Amino acid sequence: MKIAFIIWACVGFIFIVMGIFDYFSEKPVGFWANTKTVPIRDVKKYNRATGKLFFCFGTIFVLLGLPLLYSEQNSSLILLSIIGTMFEVIGTMIAYMKIEEKYRRK
Repeated sequence: MKIAFIIWACVGFIFIVMGIFDYFSEKPVGFWANTKTVPIRDVKKYNRATGKLFFCFGTIFVLLGLPLLYSEQNSSLILLSIIGTMFEVIGTMIAYMKIEEKYRRK
């Protein structure tokens, strides 16, 4: 299960690095896959908000993977990681919709 946690953590660190790149990006960053970014009023503030969102997502994702280290004794701990990630993804989508609404050019 240590290998599973290492893979889980690598995915989380990819989101953290993506958040750092988004934070300093000059062009509006995208959140949804295979879609164009909506017109943005203040690109710098939008990118910083989106970067913070991805950074927080990656950090919480890595923390949610910690039960994988202890699941050899109790396999039900894996459900904690899975269900926690499900709620984290839903919360991140809701947070992004609020960010997009705030910075969308009208």
